[in-house]
Amino acid sequence: MQFLLRSVCASAATATIVLACQSAAAAPYFFSTGNPDGRIATLSRPASGGTIQTETADDFITPDLTRLTKATFVGLVPAGVALSSISEVEIEFYHVFPKDSANPPSGKVPTRVNSPGDVEIGAATRDSIAGSLSFTAALLSGNFSVGNTVVTGINPSPGEHTGGEGPASGQEVQISVDFTNPVVLPTDHYFFRPEVLLSSGNFLLLSAPKPIVAPGTPFSPDLQAWIRNDNLAPDWLRIGADIVGGTTFNETFSLTGVTIPEPAGLVLLGAGLAGLSLTRRRNG
Repeated sequence: MQFLLRSVCASAATATIVLACQSAAAAPYFFSTGNPDGRIATLSRPASGGTIQTETADDFITPDLTRLTKATFVGLVPAGVALSSISEVEIEFYHVFPKDSANPPSGKVPTRVNSPGDVEIGAATRDSIAGSLSFTAALLSGNFSVGNTVVTGINPSPGEHTGGEGPASGQEVQISVDFTNPVVLPTDHYFFRPEVLLSSGNFLLLSAPKPIVAPGTPFSPDLQAWIRNDNLAPDWLRIGADIVGGTTFNETFSLTGVTIPEPAGLVLLGAGLAGLSLTRRRNG
């Protein structure tokens, strides 16, 4: 009877510690670059119907082990195109070069320093076609204008500087994503790359202020946005510094989830082992 009581007490104490640590360990995670600034819109779409893939990516950090459950991003859709024409959304995550990359790089672009890696983090890819994410689209404005665009002018050196392809206008649309299977990322610096396929026209990702301002969540170092297409891959170009020239951009997106600090995970493990050890000693 005495052993039973001691065992129950040990188990209760361990459970209390575990619950307390879980509450302390899991903290909300939210990151945002803020609202569109109207400076530029850049193509980000998968390959389809003979059209090559083009990818736009921007960076964020995870301060601890992070479990991402939601994302949003804002783009430009051609005027008159119904939101129901959005047929696919894919999200990829990249490490910062030189991770997941050939190093030294090809030399086809001015630099790869602080670019996304050559290849995505395969386990973190989520796609509506595969059922690993769901999405909704909301119209923010029926008439939104940008001062510049990058759609096809994505060229290797020495032809990378095109200045962009000029102004455009269309519908400002926010895509809200729920990850069916949450994306788990260790503490690190990453790039977020969304793509949208339309049955008619292109989806252009909208830029956000750089440096980040309210309601965004500033961080350091905040790297600039990059772009590539299948002809340039595995390399990337800086949208601002390489293509437009003399400037830098962020892209409009947000991420939501929870962070779980690694030391808290060790506390949880230690508490469980301590309770198990105490029970075994009483049993002996």
